[in-house]
Amino acid sequence: MQKTFTKTILEFEEHCMKTMKNALLATAIIVGSANLTGCGYNTMQAQDEQINASWSEVVNQNQRRADVIPNLVKVVERYAQHEQATLTQVTQARSQATTINVSADVLNDPAAFQRYQQAQDQLGSALSRLMAVSERYPDLKADKQFQELQAQLEGTENRITVARGRYIQDVQTYNTTVRQFPTNITAKVFGMHTRPNFTVANEAQISTAPTVDFGNSNTNTANAGGQPVQNSGNTANTGGQPVNNSATATAKP
Repeated sequence: MQKTFTKTILEFEEHCMKTMKNALLATAIIVGSANLTGCGYNTMQAQDEQINASWSEVVNQNQRRADVIPNLVKVVERYAQHEQATLTQVTQARSQATTINVSADVLNDPAAFQRYQQAQDQLGSALSRLMAVSERYPDLKADKQFQELQAQLEGTENRITVARGRYIQDVQTYNTTVRQFPTNITAKVFGMHTRPNFTVANEAQISTAPTVDFGNSNTNTANAGGQPVQNSGNTANTGGQPVNNSATATAKP
């Protein structure tokens, strides 16, 4: 009787210990989840997934543009056989752009990301030259297939611009989270780094102030008497006669 009672007590104590352990484990999980949420871990994970989705759209639209090019080149060749240099540049640029790795791993390699952007920018420039060439061939511009391909290309270029814009915004949001305190501590602990972003292809050009020339050096203006005055050094006197600034002119009666 005594042994049975003791065994029952031991079993009850063991059950209580397991229950307490489970309760403590559940509490630790809840607290840990709350801490991860408070430290920005879940936010960064969500932003990271959004970047991957935006990147996929960029790649998709770039591939859509690449798919249009072969047919476009064939149509142009029928009318512009003397433009082989331009056609070759487009073909080579497409080949280079489509051979670069476009997986999400590129987002963890700034150098690979830059190579991808450069290849796409070169392809865009080559296409711009090809479309400029088409302006010299009225028969080509009137070709129905060319018009359809041109419309597809223009629509795709617009979608590429939109996709890039979304990617830029998503990366900016994520990079800000990774760099800000206190979420930057969480980022370091879990090895989360900033992502590369698109840059302006002609950044050096647009950062240079344009040269403004109104052509004043060779422009004639009128004096009070209606006589022409040379801006290169002549001004008007009170009598309305032209006066050379380098030497006093003799007034005519």
